[in-house]
Amino acid sequence: MRIGDLAESTGTPVETIRFYEREGLIPAARRAANNYRMYTEAHVERLAFIRHCRNLDMTLDEVRTLLELRDRPAQDCGEINDLLDEHIGHVAQRIRELRALEKDLKALRARCTAPHAVDDCGILSGLDQAATHTSTRGPRRHIRGAH
Repeated sequence: MRIGDLAESTGTPVETIRFYEREGLIPAARRAANNYRMYTEAHVERLAFIRHCRNLDMTLDEVRTLLELRDRPAQDCGEINDLLDEHIGHVAQRIRELRALEKDLKALRARCTAPHAVDDCGILSGLDQAATHTSTRGPRRHIRGAH
């Protein structure tokens, strides 16, 4: 199958397929006499695996490691467990950060409970205060609540 067919059958943009090929995540396709890339069912399966890992928010390095291990099925899977445990830790940290961000956004939203003149908008005022504070003290991770 040609790259457009692979893209359509997997829901993956052509440029992403080419990128994965350049990165060595999928093997280079053989070239037909007309120089078109010709992909096989093995490409479809490998691409589906990559896409599923990416949907789980794994980095390309994590995916690469999993693919390398997957290509050596007789090897012990301890490294896979370690990789997934580390990824779970990163996800948990991001969840904590997103909860803090949600709290900050809700506090900011609470600064303006009814529409009125933009000059008196508590949200813009809060953003301005945070921006001023950040520029004088260095970057902050989140905007804090109303004063």
